[in-house]
Amino acid sequence: MKHVIWRIGFVLCLAGCASAAPADMKGKTLTAESSSADVLDALDLVGQGLKDFDAKVTMSEEDNVSGADSKRVGRVWYRKQGEENASVHVVFDRRIVGSKAQDKKVEYLLAGPWLTDRDYDRRVEIRRQVIKPGQKINLLKLGEGPFPLPIGQKREDVLAVFDVKKIPAAKDDPAGAAHLELSPKKGTSFDRKFKTIEVWVDGKSHFPVRIATLDKNETTTRTTDLTEVRVNPGLKDSDFELTKIDGKWDSTQEDYVE
Repeated sequence: MKHVIWRIGFVLCLAGCASAAPADMKGKTLTAESSSADVLDALDLVGQGLKDFDAKVTMSEEDNVSGADSKRVGRVWYRKQGEENASVHVVFDRRIVGSKAQDKKVEYLLAGPWLTDRDYDRRVEIRRQVIKPGQKINLLKLGEGPFPLPIGQKREDVLAVFDVKKIPAAKDDPAGAAHLELSPKKGTSFDRKFKTIEVWVDGKSHFPVRIATLDKNETTTRTTDLTEVRVNPGLKDSDFELTKIDGKWDSTQEDYVE
């Protein structure tokens, strides 16, 4: 379950800010020299105007003890339907371990309270109720959802939960991105899960192009990248529909558990 939450969760984090900058931010460029306050303010504003988006997504995981690494490559479709409702569809069709790439398809659809998880090699589908019946939550809001990223949230609210600092640009950073490091404050719910959360924010569009998390034990680094982003293309209902499966699949449903 944890790996599913990680994959869909960080796509949601990026999705929440993949929007054209508001009018008062257009023409203003973030740089490696921009203050952390400027970057946080840009992240607060950038979520405005978002309706939907699609993009290429790469998610990687590195074991900091053994040095082993793996990647999943695919596409994501996101649609916002009100402040407390969003749909996310993710299809990973390639898995890369070291230098070896394989066609390995897995698929996730978060729609309403249900998260559907499919493994096409194993022909296994699990439909999980991840939100309490009747409950409405903002999955991106700090302290409310499980996916921590300061999108559409006031700078002071972020600083109440994280210590934030600017990181100097490095040669392997996304081009033109400002880099922040967020360290959860002691006693917060995030302090039990993460050592650091790093965010790279595009200078012109003001949305994150990369997120990297280091777990509390500092054993695993997980990174998400979005490229080829299309903002507000007018996605269709069919972009959030799963293909039918036959009786050869093992299909189960898990209701919400407190």
